[in-house]
Amino acid sequence: MALYPSLEDMKVDQMMKAQLQSEYGEYTSQVNANTTPSIPSAPIAGNRQDYDEFSGALYPALRDYMGLELTAEMIEANMPEYSVTIGQSMAVATSGQINGMIAPISGDSLGLQRAQVTNGIRELTLCKDKDGKIGLRVHSINSGIFVCLVSPNSPAALAGLRFGDQILDINGTSVAGFSMDQVHKLLKNAPVNGIKVIVRDRPFERTVTMHRDSSGQIGFQFKEGKIIALVKDSSAARNGLLTDHQILEINGKNVVGLKDKDIAAEISNGPAVITITVIPSYIYDHMIKKMSSSLLKLMDHSSANF
Repeated sequence: MALYPSLEDMKVDQMMKAQLQSEYGEYTSQVNANTTPSIPSAPIAGNRQDYDEFSGALYPALRDYMGLELTAEMIEANMPEYSVTIGQSMAVATSGQINGMIAPISGDSLGLQRAQVTNGIRELTLCKDKDGKIGLRVHSINSGIFVCLVSPNSPAALAGLRFGDQILDINGTSVAGFSMDQVHKLLKNAPVNGIKVIVRDRPFERTVTMHRDSSGQIGFQFKEGKIIALVKDSSAARNGLLTDHQILEINGKNVVGLKDKDIAAEISNGPAVITITVIPSYIYDHMIKKMSSSLLKLMDHSSANF
């Protein structure tokens, strides 16, 4: 099954394929007539991969997140839209290809390239700044270590650490069961460069690609960062944006902790193609309860750099 960042991309790709088939038909006719026309080039294409079903492949041994049970029954009761499948990883490739996704009109979007969602475990390489700081604060919750603050323009921000990510390992040391102070000490004693950190992404986050209409709108409303309404037949509605989801990033830029007017400004000042990373409000509200919400005002709001 071909995967597309947006419905608009799918329609354009279908048109390109139809045109290719037409040109190829003309080409074969000309060949049969002993002519030698140029062979039409194929439109943008990528590997075809099916959606991964929600299983241990994406989240090995994941049964809870900050003490929140992620059983099939809990998902069905609180997030039924995630009870069957989860979108596959979105790793940006070249020429408008996004790892099995075809993006004729969105592929060159900077926002789409920044807003990568791996839906799994990844390894980051950190360093320290001139002051010996990484720019990271963590919180110990239910024997797990979670990112609660990423400082602006810090090495942690540049490496792609985000609010709510779970740190599993630092330089080969598993931090499960560690206290906040133990992890901060471990990072403090780490070398200046080449600090290897393995993290698990925030669960059930998804990135949706949308396109502005002729009036510049993409078609959704939000309050306190939470999507509360969709406009019928808008790009947001067509491309699967959901209500009761919290906005995390706009075009790869962290907006956690920003006021609604600032989030609206990010959207208004963005390009024609807008990517929005969201997480179910059920998960987000649990995150905020478990962490120090006062730290949100100090959060890094620079663009993601993966």
